[in-house]
Amino acid sequence: MAIPDYQAAMLPLLRLAADGAEHRFRDSVEQLAAEFKLTDDERGEMLPSGTAPLFDNRVGWARTYLKQAGLLQSPRRGVLRITDRGRALLARSPTKIGVEDLDQFEEFRSFRTRRRDT
Repeated sequence: MAIPDYQAAMLPLLRLAADGAEHRFRDSVEQLAAEFKLTDDERGEMLPSGTAPLFDNRVGWARTYLKQAGLLQSPRRGVLRITDRGRALLARSPTKIGVEDLDQFEEFRSFRTRRRDT
């Protein structure tokens, strides 16, 4: 299996947090790697810059986008927790979550506009 992109990681990451507990990001990455059945070679694949593992980076971007949409929050560094908005989205039983789904939230649209303006 190819390493999933950040959008493919969004729904599994949100589901992982659905229990309402605080989750360490590092543990979440490991759980998602197991869920996606990534091999050791895939887990070891690095970004072209060589600065970080590719999969970890993609899960990091999924977390960032979900946080910017108000679906996850970080009560402290390296920890994530689902929000009421995240629970409401999961209650709709989505089959996937992508950027187009996050665009329904004003905070996310503002985040994307900020990124383009800089």
